[in-house]
Amino acid sequence: MTLAWILPHWDAPAKVGALASTRAGGVSVGAYSGLNLAAHVGDAPLSVAANRRLIATDLPGEPLWLNQVHGTRVAIAETARAGVTADACVARTPNLVLAVLHADCLPVLLCADDASVVAVAHAGWRGLAAGVLERTVAAMELPGARLSAWLGVAISQQAYEVGPEVRAAFVDGDHCAAAAFSPGAPGRWQCDLQALARLQLARLGVCRVFGGGYCSYADRQSFYSHRRDGVTGRMATLIWLRA
Repeated sequence: MTLAWILPHWDAPAKVGALASTRAGGVSVGAYSGLNLAAHVGDAPLSVAANRRLIATDLPGEPLWLNQVHGTRVAIAETARAGVTADACVARTPNLVLAVLHADCLPVLLCADDASVVAVAHAGWRGLAAGVLERTVAAMELPGARLSAWLGVAISQQAYEVGPEVRAAFVDGDHCAAAAFSPGAPGRWQCDLQALARLQLARLGVCRVFGGGYCSYADRQSFYSHRRDGVTGRMATLIWLRA
């Protein structure tokens, strides 16, 4: 049950810790086989609890698990309780572990250059269109130029076919977003979540963006994908300030 972590490679300060899980290891079986960390997808509760205990051995504390709803609410870790409804979280206190669960949506990690604050955001198309990254950066209370970001495992443009309403949600308010969509099947579009996130981060002044390149849909052995499998588990991307 050896865990296979992805270690984010970016220019984050040494006092920032970050990890991203794969589906390798863990005790879940069937459709959730591996290291499913989500308690809301139908997996056996005891398996989820065991998987969360496994990852805890590599973390400085219990992650703050959110009730994610594809929205824009940002929780403040110092005052939030486990299960708070939010799709992003910010922390300024060491050893508070922030986490988002995902299986195609894009996880985004952010940190300040001086390691004074870190954040994580769950950025599917609905959250991106509604402004989850803008709300997260605003909650960090620093100019974007003093932040850097890392983009985690998500569905790639080649695998992510969407309807015209998704494209319109971005392009109607920002013509530059059209570059993140390429024609697919008749009346459909291939959507690049990472390109949309990079565009929005750049607009916020966050120009140092790392990561990308992992496709949840393409790699069944390593990653869960809701678009590919329907019933499936969830991975986690986590960040914290070191003491």
